[in-house]
Amino acid sequence: MAASFRSLTRAVSQPAARRLRPSAASITLSTVQTRLHSSKHPKGFEAPTSEDLDELRERVQEFTRREITEEVAAHTDKSNAFPNEMWPKLGEAGFLGITADEDVGGLGMGYQAHAVVMEEISRASGSIGLSYAAHSQLCVNQLQLNGSPEQKKKYLPGLIAGTKIGALAMSESGSGSDVVSMRTSAKKVDGGHLLNGSKMWITNGPDADLIVVYAKTEPDKGSKGITAFLVETKTDGFSCARKLDKMGMRGSNTGELMFDNVFVPEENVVGSVNGGVRVLMEGLDLERLVLSAGPLGIMQAALDVALPFSHQRKQFGSPIAHNQLVQGKLADMYTKLQAARAYTYATAKQVDEQGVIRTQDCAGAILYAAERATECALDCIQLLGGMGYVEEMPASRLLRE
Repeated sequence: MAASFRSLTRAVSQPAARRLRPSAASITLSTVQTRLHSSKHPKGFEAPTSEDLDELRERVQEFTRREITEEVAAHTDKSNAFPNEMWPKLGEAGFLGITADEDVGGLGMGYQAHAVVMEEISRASGSIGLSYAAHSQLCVNQLQLNGSPEQKKKYLPGLIAGTKIGALAMSESGSGSDVVSMRTSAKKVDGGHLLNGSKMWITNGPDADLIVVYAKTEPDKGSKGITAFLVETKTDGFSCARKLDKMGMRGSNTGELMFDNVFVPEENVVGSVNGGVRVLMEGLDLERLVLSAGPLGIMQAALDVALPFSHQRKQFGSPIAHNQLVQGKLADMYTKLQAARAYTYATAKQVDEQGVIRTQDCAGAILYAAERATECALDCIQLLGGMGYVEEMPASRLLRE
C-alpha cells in the first residue's frame, strides 16, 4: 500500500501539470482572502490530475474495506473508544502525511487529495474520520505550514508513521469561537514558558502525544498576545481531566485537558511569540475545507444503506423503491451529496491549482455539507422505516455523526 502511494506521489509530482496563477482580479478583491499555494503546499508540489485522485480514492476504499469494516465502525461507536491500533495502519498506508513534505515521510500532495482520504474514511466511520482529520490536518498540516525545520524533523516522522498521535487545543469551556477570550496563560521563564489553564472539547486529547496549544503570553494585548506551542503530553503538569461522553462521533476520543505549570521550551514555540493568532488563521480555512469532506462521506454512507434496502424491502408485493415518494427522497439525497461534493472539491481544486484560499468558500463548504448530511441521515432513517430505528442498522449512527 505504501509503495503504491509513493508511486502515486511520483506521478503527481511530474512536471507535466501546469501551475496556474491567481488572476489579478482575484488578488485585488478586498472581500476575498488569497494566498499563494507555494506557501501552503509541500515542496515540489504539482496539482494532481483527476486520474491521480481517482487512483487515490480506490486505494483508500481498499483500505477501508479491509480495516474499517461495519463491525469496526459499530464497535467504535458503541464502545466510545477510538481503535488505537488504527494509527500505525493509517501511517503505513501513507494517509497521515498527505500534505507533508516527502523528506519527513509525507506524500507531498495537496488538499484535493486530503479531502478524498477524509471522505472515504468518514464514509466507513465518521468517528475515525474526525480523529484522522484532527491528527493529519489540525496537527500535522499545522506543523507543516508553520513549524520550524527543527520542529518538523523532530516531530513529523513519528506523527506521519502513526507511532505518535497529534491534536490541537484551542477551545476552552468559556471560549470557543471567541478565541481572544481564552484564559490559558503562558508565563515567560528561563528557557521557555510555563502553561497554566485548561482546554475543552479537544479531539484526540485523551490519547495525544503532541498537541498544538494556544495560550496567552501577553493578555493585555488581546489577539496580539497569543502564542502557539508544541506541548508533549508526557511533560510534568499535563493531564487529561476527563474523556467526554458524546452523543455522536463517539469513537473520536475527546477530552478536557489541564495544564499545571507545564514547561514548554523556547524551541517549541510555533511561529513567533505573540504570533499565535496568525498561526491559527493560517490553518483555519484549510481545516474547514478538509473537514467538509467528512459530511460527504456520511452522505455517501447513508445512500449506501438506503439505496439497496429500498430495492430489497417489499410492500404490497413490490420493492418500495418503485414508490415515487421513495424515489424522490433518494433523488434528493443523491443531489444534495453531489452539490456538496462539487462545492468542496471545487474549493480544494482552486487551492491546489491557483493557490487561492477563499475564506467564505472554505466556511461555506463545511456549512453546506454538514447541514445536507443531517438531512440525508434523517431521510435514510425514514427510508428504512422501523429498521432505521434499531441499532442493527447504521442509520442512527450516521445521524449522530
